[in-house]
Amino acid sequence: MHTIRGTGHNRRRARAGLTALVAVLFLALTVSGCAGFGNLGNKPGVTTITLASVNNPQMQDLAQLLPEFTKEHPDIKVNVIMMEENDLRNATTKDVATKGGQYDVMTVGNYEVPIWGQNKWLDDLTDLANSDSSYDVNDFFAPVRQSVSYNNHLYAMPFYGESSFLMYRKDLFAQAGLTMPDHPTWQQVAELANKIKNPDQDRAGICLRGKPGWGEMFAPLTTVVNTFGGQWYNMKWDAQVDQPGFTDAVNFYVNTIKSSGERDPASFGFTECLNLFQQGRAAMWYDATSAAGTLEAKGSPVAGKVGYVAAPVNKTKSSGWLWSWNLGINAESQHQKAAWEFVKWATSKQYEDLVGQQLGWTRVPPGTRQSLYDNPKYQQASSAFADITAETMKSVNPKQPGVDPQPWTGIQFVGIPEFQDVGNQTSQQIANTFSGGQTVQQALAKGQKIAQVAGDIQKKEASK
Repeated sequence: MHTIRGTGHNRRRARAGLTALVAVLFLALTVSGCAGFGNLGNKPGVTTITLASVNNPQMQDLAQLLPEFTKEHPDIKVNVIMMEENDLRNATTKDVATKGGQYDVMTVGNYEVPIWGQNKWLDDLTDLANSDSSYDVNDFFAPVRQSVSYNNHLYAMPFYGESSFLMYRKDLFAQAGLTMPDHPTWQQVAELANKIKNPDQDRAGICLRGKPGWGEMFAPLTTVVNTFGGQWYNMKWDAQVDQPGFTDAVNFYVNTIKSSGERDPASFGFTECLNLFQQGRAAMWYDATSAAGTLEAKGSPVAGKVGYVAAPVNKTKSSGWLWSWNLGINAESQHQKAAWEFVKWATSKQYEDLVGQQLGWTRVPPGTRQSLYDNPKYQQASSAFADITAETMKSVNPKQPGVDPQPWTGIQFVGIPEFQDVGNQTSQQIANTFSGGQTVQQALAKGQKIAQVAGDIQKKEASK
């Protein structure tokens, strides 16, 4: 059962992030203007919409290709505000929860979409998506489409989907005489990381996200927790953060980073690990399958040098997450027709062709449409990672990703509004262990109390 509650959640975090948001907004608008998106003011007959976007490579490609949208829609101008993932979540959550209407279109994760849809913070796109047969809404993978629905209504359209796998430098492994198993265990990964690290060359054995945030650190870490036999809650909504499975996983994760990982891990999220790996300063990286398109893109310094294997395991047969970044329309937008034209364009088959033709087929947003994987040009260009990406996405089990059953549907997140705060606060406690500020045991004792507050709310809801 996917438990969702319609509350005005996250107000405290939204207020806390307001100062940071102002700074981010100022910087983003400056960058937006430099990128050629113009002023915020409208010209006569032109509707301006604002997109709040995560600063991942696929979204940066979207911003680069916006002139193509303008050619087709000269009456619509799109201002893009790029933000780091945590800043984006704070800014967009504040905007929709307070009905601010600052952003017309937002990149929203499949954790938020059902919750925001129930709260009526996003437009219901079901009729719009089904009204145009050429858009072909049924071409989207069913699990991804379902993950952005509430009560069988679509509240966002998938832009790209992903699971997670282990990436490694084939050339460095060959030089070191090391072999990577197709289905490694986490213990094997830790041993390989220790052997292949090279402090003299400033090269980490592995990069693992240490930046606080439920969608940063806890995206990979929760998959480790799952396969180590831990979980956030049991079936009675009792928090399990200080229990053996969870504790073993976090100890392993922290110790692996300390012994063989990147320096200053608390500052490393997806983007920082991507940069480190591309620069040749990490021999392995466990993260999103969507990263492969960037690694194999024309001009990438590691293109052709990377191997891809299944997400490491411990007690489960498989691992990995299921995630999508999606485009949703703010229910408070004053430009909903123009916003939909943009969302439809950016999530269409035609956009995939545009990316393939202009930027290269490895850079097409992956993991959402079946037609992409039927495309011979994409298959040829992405042969290094396409099959394992599809295999990984099909093998994950959002209903029970770990050893024990759970009362929600989701792999790297708990599908309740309170999880943002639970994950953010607990990850901050764990981040403090990297510098020796506290032990893992102390961090998880605090995390247990934080998580149980949210668990008690679910217990009360279940008893009604």
